Amino acid sequence: MFEILTLPFMQRALIAGIFVGFLSSYYGVFIVQRGLGFLGSGLAHAAFGGVALSVLLDQEPLWIAVPFTIIVALGITYVKDKTSLGGDTTIGIFFAVSMALGIIFIFLKRQYSSDAFNYLFGSILSVTLADIIVPGILILVTIIFAPFWKRWAYSTFDRELAEADRIPVRLDDYLLSVLIAVTIVVSIKVVGIVLIAAFLVIPPATSRLINKSFSKMTFTSLVIGVLTALVGLWISYYLDVPSGATIILIQASLFFIVMIIKSIVH
Repeated sequence: MFEILTLPFMQRALIAGIFVGFLSSYYGVFIVQRGLGFLGSGLAHAAFGGVALSVLLDQEPLWIAVPFTIIVALGITYVKDKTSLGGDTTIGIFFAVSMALGIIFIFLKRQYSSDAFNYLFGSILSVTLADIIVPGILILVTIIFAPFWKRWAYSTFDRELAEADRIPVRLDDYLLSVLIAVTIVVSIKVVGIVLIAAFLVIPPATSRLINKSFSKMTFTSLVIGVLTALVGLWISYYLDVPSGATIILIQASLFFIVMIIKSIVH
């Protein structure tokens, strides 16, 4: 255990894992409670379009993928707000367009790119200083917006009543969409585009099984997200297997254990 702490790339990976575990679990509770599990998958594949564009332009993927995914997130929220289409339908449209653009961008590059592969499946070996700084900044932003948590929770449970109380629910929808989009982009280097949706959903879902209050659900989700990220990274290093898949399997195992215990107890 102490050996990996002496390796610079593992130090970066562990810090990134803590940050990603915190962010994904925090915003994941809103995704789970609002029934937006498909949003994580949609924005992850939107991020693929941004990563592919950065590969085509030979730019740092993070700086292209973040604004690209934010635009898609705002687009999803806008179309859902202005039309009678369901959330899943709207997400599905942007999901398809982003993937199509990503495929075209990768095709135009016409040569193999390790960046695209690393973002698809996650890679602890490729975590850079930027992969730590950006989620670190997002955590600071999350702390600044901490006073908003109460009204976000209010509108999550009763949107109509929140609107009646003159809470800017629609504005909050856009704000949450942007924060979730950035969370997804900064997380995919560790977890991977293919698995980030599960990372956003499983810790909050596990927490929901054992907590009735939203505050306790949020806290427990944070603990699960951070601890499973650290344990997953440690196991993946010693077994020499993909970190993202290892983290997800640990989270899924914990979910089923809690579900079985819950069913036995009740």
